[in-house]
Amino acid sequence: MNTKRDDIRARALQDLRRFEVVMEGHFDYGNGYHGRLYLNPHQLFRYPSTIWRVAQDLIDVLPAGVADTVTVVAGPMTGGALLAHTMAGLLDGRRPLTREPFSFAAIHQRGVGGALALSPFYTRVANGAKVLLVDDVRNTGQTFQHCADLIAAAGGTVVATAEIVDRCEAVVTLAAPNVSLVDYPAPDNHAAADCPLCRQGVPVSAF
Repeated sequence: MNTKRDDIRARALQDLRRFEVVMEGHFDYGNGYHGRLYLNPHQLFRYPSTIWRVAQDLIDVLPAGVADTVTVVAGPMTGGALLAHTMAGLLDGRRPLTREPFSFAAIHQRGVGGALALSPFYTRVANGAKVLLVDDVRNTGQTFQHCADLIAAAGGTVVATAEIVDRCEAVVTLAAPNVSLVDYPAPDNHAAADCPLCRQGVPVSAF
């Protein structure tokens, strides 16, 4: 028997396909590899109403009690931070008037391809905070680890992590519970010279 959480996640996968966030076809990733799957979460951010709905669904599948513990929602720029900001606002709309408002913290990148960092302002926000750390996609889990290390160095504690899509290939996991809206196991990628899709004459998907 499906639970409400199962229903939310099944609907979310349909929506992510409909909005072409989860795209299936033949993709050239531009790094010498081809594959059948492309994840484009920024399709969600084009329309605020869409990301609000996805954020609401992600809140609804959080482990019991997490929302009651959290004081700050944080995420890496840009997709994770946009999701974190939306979730903080939606959580704030649910809070009892007797509790403090939820805060948001952005984790930025120093330059193109640079290391993740917390600005002095957001370091103060994270100090002493119970943090829900979110991102659009979890691949290896290393981004979550780097962000959690920054939050810990600022004096905060990550109580849970969450993402829209988990590619089910994490090599690093945190002690805090993790939840995804959609689990989407990553199919094998192939070196462009050995791509079976190319051998079959499947055209590269354009979007």
